[in-house]
Amino acid sequence: MALNSGRGRPAEGGSATISDVAQAAGVSRQTVSNVLNAPHRVRPVTRERVEQVIAELGYHPNRVARSLRASSPGMVGYRIQPVSTESVAAINDRFLHALVEAGQAGNHHVLLFTAADTDAESDHCTALWRTGAVSGVVLYDIEPHDQRPERLIAAGVPFAAFGRTAAGTDRYSWVDIDNAAGTEAAVDHLVAAGHRRIGFLGWPEGTSVGDARARGWLAAMDRHGLLAQSHRLDVRGPDAISTGTCLMAELLDRPEPPSAVVAATDTLAVGALQALRDRGLRAGEDVAVVGFDDTAAASALGLSSVRQPIEEVGRLIMAELLRATTGPADLDPLQRLLEPELVLRASG
Repeated sequence: MALNSGRGRPAEGGSATISDVAQAAGVSRQTVSNVLNAPHRVRPVTRERVEQVIAELGYHPNRVARSLRASSPGMVGYRIQPVSTESVAAINDRFLHALVEAGQAGNHHVLLFTAADTDAESDHCTALWRTGAVSGVVLYDIEPHDQRPERLIAAGVPFAAFGRTAAGTDRYSWVDIDNAAGTEAAVDHLVAAGHRRIGFLGWPEGTSVGDARARGWLAAMDRHGLLAQSHRLDVRGPDAISTGTCLMAELLDRPEPPSAVVAATDTLAVGALQALRDRGLRAGEDVAVVGFDDTAAASALGLSSVRQPIEEVGRLIMAELLRATTGPADLDPLQRLLEPELVLRASG
């Protein structure tokens, strides 16, 4: 059998890797792993092709890593990130808890680590995989042009992501929230309640989540024919309570202030509530406020908010990693977009 146009051969003087074998044989890295560790799950014709490539390239698997994976419960790597003191968000904590619970059901556990940035995170994930410390990794907070998925694909590291990039999403497994649908639902509710001037407190442009939530507000306002009279009510800033207070105060100082606002996060919404209190205004009566994420703070403050199905995200992502490391080979990657839910309280 001939290799694929010479592709997949190791560099001069280098050792062949499992990624070299996968590329040369025209299969996934997981298929190569299955040929080595669970050959009964691979079709005979595919298994023979991979075995021939292994022989031609002289590939020698990392026996220590394989031994570690085979002799202990699976470990899933996950980078934890610091939470800002100006934030009320607990999505990361909820997601981590959901991952741990889902993993325990499949005899998998979560290995936490820190990294200075996304490049360091990719390197750490690759090192953990190659040494056999983890059977896969989870990526969190994916940005439009995030390089982590491509880097892990190139390194052959099994992973699943919470969020997705702007392109190339067919090449890896992801679960995401329909953030635009969440802010659309908030606007629809406020319009049904009689509001016509509805402001938006958002993040600066350039993030997957922030931009999607802004698009939802824009689409709903346009659909209801309210965009022309509300175009100057879209204000942006960093995700902090103090930012929400400043942005809300700015809107209240306009000649025609909004009667309602949708915030991209509960953090910004909590800041908006403070601005209303500073003016002697009542949330839900003088100005309606709707947040996003349905944090514990939202419940405590009577803040209407859009709830993400975080527990379902964690369950799906962990199930996908278990499938990738123990299930049948050559299955299509998971690609799931989940609907959020508007939770109504006293604020609007």
